[in-house]
Amino acid sequence: MGSTGTSSRPLRSVALMDIKRLQMMKTGNQGFVSKSQRDSRPIDTGTIKVCIIDDHAIVRAGLRMLIENSPRMTVLWETQTASGALADLSLGRPDIILLDLDLGTEKGLDFLPNLMDRFSPARILVLTALADTQQHLAAVAAGANGVVLKEQAPETLIQAIESVHSGEAWLGRSLMTAVMGKLSRAAAEKQDPEAEKIARLTPREVEIVGLVSEGLNGERIAKQLRISEATVRNHLTSILGKLGLSNKFELAVYAHRHRLGAKPSS
Repeated sequence: MGSTGTSSRPLRSVALMDIKRLQMMKTGNQGFVSKSQRDSRPIDTGTIKVCIIDDHAIVRAGLRMLIENSPRMTVLWETQTASGALADLSLGRPDIILLDLDLGTEKGLDFLPNLMDRFSPARILVLTALADTQQHLAAVAAGANGVVLKEQAPETLIQAIESVHSGEAWLGRSLMTAVMGKLSRAAAEKQDPEAEKIARLTPREVEIVGLVSEGLNGERIAKQLRISEATVRNHLTSILGKLGLSNKFELAVYAHRHRLGAKPSS
């Protein structure tokens, strides 16, 4: 990784260092600058090709300087709008798309799925000044492979690009916590409702369900468990209520269907 001499400055500060270079560039009406406009040299096949979608020209210039100072990276093209990137069929296919969430008149999040389709298999790294975990979470849910805040150090962005390019996700601690929480809640919502009912049974009630599934009546269950028949009836009433069943026959069928009476294999 090349040294930028900007390790102590946030990414927004890096952008301000390249104003002179920016003024020397010729851009189209949509703010496009492609590598072919700046450099006619062929791109090495091992180079990570990055594109930048950000509505601030100075930010794009600083990012380009930072990225191209890394020996393994180049900026393939840049633009100020996501809609412009989708409309221009001449744009080359990058490895990494740096996408700002707030593009002035556009919201980057709204275009994220279309960008994924248009430039597949490029991976998308959100670069934003918005310290909004819910927005970051929405971006990840929509397919973004990572999030970097513009207030972070420049070398963080380089590390994030390399990690995302290698197939990893780049998530901060707070975002990782939010992602894990969302996944846990989603798993709980998808859980079999019958499994939730079964989970409410006590160990003794599960034992009785297993015995019912084996065809034992109340008297035999009482003897095997060394409890009274009245206690067995109380347990059965509780079990039927928790499982939403009417009688022991339904309970026996339910137990077989959900393998509640299955013996552990030896």
